[in-house]
Formats: sequence, structure tokens, C-alpha cells
Amino acid sequence: MAHRLGGPTHRSALDEETLTEELRALGVRRGGVLLTHSSLRGLGPVRGGSRTVVRALRAALGPDGTLVVPTFTPENSDTSPLYWQSVQGLTSTQVAEVRRRMPPFDPARTPARSTGRLAEEVRTHPEALRSDHPQTSFAAIGPLARQIVSGHAPRCHLGEDSPMAKLYDMGAEVLLLGVGFASCTAFHLAEYRVPEKPVREYHCVIRDRGARTWWSYTDVALDDSDFAEVGASFERSGAAIRTATVGRATARLFAFRTAVDHAVRWLPVHRTGSGRG
Repeated sequence: MAHRLGGPTHRSALDEETLTEELRALGVRRGGVLLTHSSLRGLGPVRGGSRTVVRALRAALGPDGTLVVPTFTPENSDTSPLYWQSVQGLTSTQVAEVRRRMPPFDPARTPARSTGRLAEEVRTHPEALRSDHPQTSFAAIGPLARQIVSGHAPRCHLGEDSPMAKLYDMGAEVLLLGVGFASCTAFHLAEYRVPEKPVREYHCVIRDRGARTWWSYTDVALDDSDFAEVGASFERSGAAIRTATVGRATARLFAFRTAVDHAVRWLPVHRTGSGRG
């Protein structure tokens, strides 16, 4: 059952202490593992910006908690929707130039522009560790960070050989902070757990033995176009989803495993067509 909690209406910038209190009131638990998706714009003004938000999340989790964020990098792929949008209307010569300038993935340096300011704040934190997948990496801070990000197979975006399966097994929770279920990457794990899942080929630029090179691999055809519908069904299902206002944003907190299991039941019944990840 979804639980709507009360929350203050902020007229001034949030400080770390207030934000921490609101996250704890929502239900962020000490010692937990928290996969966070966020829109800092939706959160409203925060003193200290994204750095303060990371500090508040870590304070709510406590010293034994682990913060995890997606640090995806579609900018180095010619099979991503971002690439397709960027080359619309370009000549073949211009497209070739775009491809030539695509930087190879470097887990230590490649920014995660598409996943927002909070993800970048976590990625660049001196204590953060990042998984090695050249398209769908994750960054984490905390005692379980290394266990979560290690062993991310390069041919597995978000399946059994990725941090997603580990988050499922660890009993992680998901925080949607100012974003909706369309941003809920937990549902992607369900795409690997349904029967007759479609697959497709992906291409991206990597560095192999110091040389920039294009790499191709086959994986599940990812498709987030119906995740808002999956989320709406999840909310109607009676699952334990805590909802409150944090800052100026609507925040939802729920069990990673419960969300994945719901999507595993929903997708085979309601999804039609192949993925477009």
C-alpha cells in the first residue's frame, strides 16, 4: 500500500540538516543500500547544491549505508536514442565527424551527463567506486560499494551480471527524488527475467590496450518507454511505497525487489513490440 506522508512547503533554500530529516521521515533507513534517481531542479534550491544532497543522503543512510546511482554514458554509442537524436538531419560527412569525435569510455573520467547532477556528484566523490560497463555503469559510496560495482560484465547492461542483480539480492531500496517511475532503472532487471526477451546489437567506443576502438556486443533490447505505466500499475498493486514531499519534490521510496517482481509479472502481459534501448 502506498503511504503518503506530510511534508513542509519550503520557501527558502534547503539546508543539509533539514534535507536529512525529511529523508529520514520518508523512511530512508540507516545501514541500507539505496539506489537513487533524482532531479535537483525538482527538489528546489539547496544550499550547497548537489554536494549538500549527497551529504544529506549519506547522513540519512549512516556510516553503514551505501548510496548507489546510475552513471550511464550514451554519448559514446551510435546505437543509443541520444545519438539518433543528435544526427537527425546531418549529412553523411557530418555524421562521420560526430562518430570520429566520440570519446572512448574511461570509468575514471567519463562524465555521466545524462543521469543528472547528483549522479555526477557521486561519481566524482573521492570515496566513490564505479562499475566498468561502457554504457550503463553505476557509482557507489559506502561499505558495500566495491561489492556492488565489481564484476559488471561488459556484455550485460542491467541483468544478472550487473549491479542490478546484486541490489536485488541485497534487499536494496529505490528512491525516486523529484522524478517519476519512468526513471526507475530497477524495471530494467525485469526485462532480463521475462521469457522470450528480445535481444539486439549495441555499439560503443572503448579504449582497448590504449587504442580507441569501436566495440559491438549483443544484449537484451532495453526499453523504458512504458516504465511510467509499469510504475502506475505498481502503485495500484498495494505495494509498500512511501510517498512524501522532500524539499519541493515528490519523493517515493520502495523495495527494489518488490518493484522488479511486479515488473516481471506486468511486462509479459502488457508489453508489445521489441525494445529500443
